[in-house]
Order: sequence, then C-alpha cells, then structure tokens
Amino acid sequence: MANPWWTNQSGLAGMVDHSVSSGHHQNHHHQSLLTKGDLGIAMNQSQDNDQDEEDDPREGAVEVVNRRPRGRPPGSKNKPKAPIFVTRDSPNALRSHVLEISDGSDVADTIAHFSRRRQRGVCVLSGTGSVANVTLRQAAAPGGVVSLQGRFEILSLTGAFLPGPSPPGSTGLTVYLAGVQGQVVGGSVVGPLLAIGSVMVIAATFSNATYERLPMEEEEDGGGSRQIHGGGDSPPRIGSNLPDLSGMAGPGYNMPPHLIPNGAGQLGHEPYTWVHARPPY
Repeated sequence: MANPWWTNQSGLAGMVDHSVSSGHHQNHHHQSLLTKGDLGIAMNQSQDNDQDEEDDPREGAVEVVNRRPRGRPPGSKNKPKAPIFVTRDSPNALRSHVLEISDGSDVADTIAHFSRRRQRGVCVLSGTGSVANVTLRQAAAPGGVVSLQGRFEILSLTGAFLPGPSPPGSTGLTVYLAGVQGQVVGGSVVGPLLAIGSVMVIAATFSNATYERLPMEEEEDGGGSRQIHGGGDSPPRIGSNLPDLSGMAGPGYNMPPHLIPNGAGQLGHEPYTWVHARPPY
C-alpha cells in the first residue's frame, strides 16, 4: 500500500531544490558585484571631494598670490642721469672775496687797482684792522675835509669801485673808526687810508652793471626804460663814451678820479654805462 504524502515529510527535508539554490547563488554574486562597484564609485567621489577641499582656501589660511611688481623693471629707461657740472660762471653772478691788504698800503687805492686789474666791479661789505693818517669828508668840518693823525681801528668799511670812469659818488669808501681814547669818527674817504698791519676786507665782485636814472621817466612811445645797448650789437668798450674825469677834483684836493667826493665837479645828467666785455665762450 502506498504511503500517503504526509507520511514522507521527513524525506522532503533532505531534498535540495537545485533551481532555488542556483538562483540564490546568482543573486548573491550579483549583489557582491554591485557592492564592489558602489565601493569604487564611493572611493572616487571621496577622492574628488578631498581634492576639492584641498583646492578651496581654508578658513584662516593665508593665500599667496603672485602679482606683478609695479613700476618699470630694473635696467629699464629709468636710469640715473649723470650730474651736470657748470664750468663757467654767469656774467651776472657775484663772486665773494677775502682781500688782505698788506702793511703800509693805501686801502682805497689798493681796492681800486684790484678792480681795474680784474675788470670787475667791487662791492666792499666789511673790513677789520687798523689804519692811520685818515682824511675824511665831513660837512661840519671847515672846508668839508678833516685830516686825522694817529692809529684808528676800523669799525665799519663799505663802498664800491668800478673798473672804468664812473659818475661822481658811485665809487669810493665810507669808514667809521674808533680812536685810542674811544672817540668815534666817520665819513667818506677822500685821501690816503694807510693800513697798519694787515687789513682784511670782505668784498663781492660783479662783471656787469647797468646805469638807471630814477625816478624813471615815461617815454612818449609808451616803452619802458631805455636800453643801454641793443641785444644784437656788441657791448661798448669800458670808458668809450664817457667824459674825462681827470680834472674833476675839487680845488686843493688833487685826488684821483675814483676818490672824488660828492658834489665836487658836477657832471651833466648824461647816462653813464659800465659794461664788462663778455669773455668768449
């Protein structure tokens, strides 16, 4: 007699369904392949994220940017220029001088000779030293002239000298002296002024001078002051158009022309010019 189906349940447990087993194996293999693929994608995404984080500046980090320096690079056109040395003086420039006048020399005559020798005007600024046998012009003195004998100290010495003939009063010396007993005398030097020891004189020289008559008179054509010489013509020679001053000294003085006192021998109101010939360049 055949056994009913329920009596053989134990035999069913030992049986293996090969179809189910094969399907389960394929499914497990497919899941393992998916897991490996997902892992590779996840790793690639993680590497990309790490690279992006490295590229992005972090908070608080210092970012170094290479910028082009401003200005021209070294060695370009901005090179230091060579200094310019002026080897010639301007004709209108002043030169400073310290003049030492030796013992026994006439101070005024020595400075006048220096002006003629150098062909430059001399402006005396100050002087120090001792002098003797002074002849001064004073309005209060009888005859307007006073002669002093003895030793005197120079307190102040000023004046001007021109190398050529000049109008009265434009050249000469004015001196203030202190005597041995403390008396102070002064006036325009109209005679010898002998140096005792060395007399030091501070002076400035110039090469050009222009005569101006003041107050200026307006010309009819409305122009400015009259020009002494034109720009295209050569300057006149020193003393070319000036009158002779050799006989202009006052009576009884017999002084050189450059020591003529003011008011002695009045000249006409003609314009005087003193122009130093410019040296060739």
